[in-house]
Amino acid sequence: MKKIGVLTSGGDAPGMNAAVRAVVRTAIYKKLEVIGFLDGFSGLIKADFQELDLSSVGGMVDRGGTFLGTARVPEFTTLSGQKEAVETIKRLDIDALIVIGGNGSLTGAHIFSKYSIPTIGVPASIDNDVFGTDYCIGFDTAANTAVDAISKIRDTASSHDRVFLVQVMGRNSGMIALSAALAGGGDSVIIPERPWTIDEICKNIKYGQKRGKKHNLIVVAEGAGNINEIATQIKYQNNLDVRVTVLGHIQRGGAPTAFDRNLASRLGHEAVIALKAKESDKMVGLSGREMKLVDLEEVVLNKPELDDKIYQLVKILSL
Repeated sequence: MKKIGVLTSGGDAPGMNAAVRAVVRTAIYKKLEVIGFLDGFSGLIKADFQELDLSSVGGMVDRGGTFLGTARVPEFTTLSGQKEAVETIKRLDIDALIVIGGNGSLTGAHIFSKYSIPTIGVPASIDNDVFGTDYCIGFDTAANTAVDAISKIRDTASSHDRVFLVQVMGRNSGMIALSAALAGGGDSVIIPERPWTIDEICKNIKYGQKRGKKHNLIVVAEGAGNINEIATQIKYQNNLDVRVTVLGHIQRGGAPTAFDRNLASRLGHEAVIALKAKESDKMVGLSGREMKLVDLEEVVLNKPELDDKIYQLVKILSL
């Protein structure tokens, strides 16, 4: 093995740059050349790339986003798109590939197994919804961003006796919402993985009012329901001043936390070590304190289970 490629794909996540940095510097330490493909799988299809050296990743450990760029590329799901990507890899004499991203990106990484191209995946998703790893790159930063916003919103909510609904990211995953509700002292949390009713939410609000609570803060994952409709129903049933805040893409931006920088650095390093050990069609993940390899087929066919104990704990601590 003499040359490897690396790309970031799907939704950007704080810590992706730290992962690329670790890949590049570990590879160079191991006497390998590194090619960085721009804008995810699009760079593979269009042969849009740059050679990466030690200086290319200087100052990247604390930078949010991804300097390689990222994109969602429907063309890669087609046979013609895949063949163009494979042709680029062969033409550039690339021996192996590292793909950094979430479920869709790792599904793309798994496709290369049928073309006999050694590939290792690195999990990066602010939703923390990748099977086979305790944490994905970017989740901790996104959760901390949400917690910081919730703390600020609580100040104004308590000043005006208001109910605030705060929407965080998570179309199919309530991981950010659950973590932010627990750390931010949310009074209720609404997530896609668990059933909920307006009556239950209103009951919690009324219980708080009876004991003299001056505000109520409800954390809503974007995929759990229309936040404006939820707010309207709460206002109608309780005759309260209800406000909505949608955090949106601020959760994707910003410098990664120390946890995400360390996680990304370890995963990026281990991805190169795995390739050098002739591993392929695997993802590197974190299990407890240790790094582990998981078959990509297992990763793309499964979804991590939400911890019901944490969900129940949010309810208990909001009493």
